[in-house]
Amino acid sequence: MVPIPPKHGASEPKEIIRVAVSEAARLFGVNTQTIRRAIAAQEVTYVVVAGRYKINFESLVRWSQTHTTVKNKLENKGIGQFVSHWKIRNPLYSPNPKSVKPPATPPATTPPPPPLTTN
Repeated sequence: MVPIPPKHGASEPKEIIRVAVSEAARLFGVNTQTIRRAIAAQEVTYVVVAGRYKINFESLVRWSQTHTTVKNKLENKGIGQFVSHWKIRNPLYSPNPKSVKPPATPPATTPPPPPLTTN
């Protein structure tokens, strides 16, 4: 895989993930022809390896989010249908903040009342 130069002070280069047309179609719940149309329209970044398209996954995700129909199919027929079953506890990576329970906080202790003084 070809590293991408670091952005915004990142310490390590980013690894490029590439998927085949059939893999992309399965992941996003669309027909392979839909992916091929995106390639023909140059809406996704790709390379040709041994006569086969290998699509940059990051560009594929950006493309899917700009097309409402593809976005809906991703959520209903693609990998998105499984998101609700994932048990992600870290709110940074959680797809839904409501699915993450906040950490239990210990009960607040109140200081004892000051002693009563008699005059």
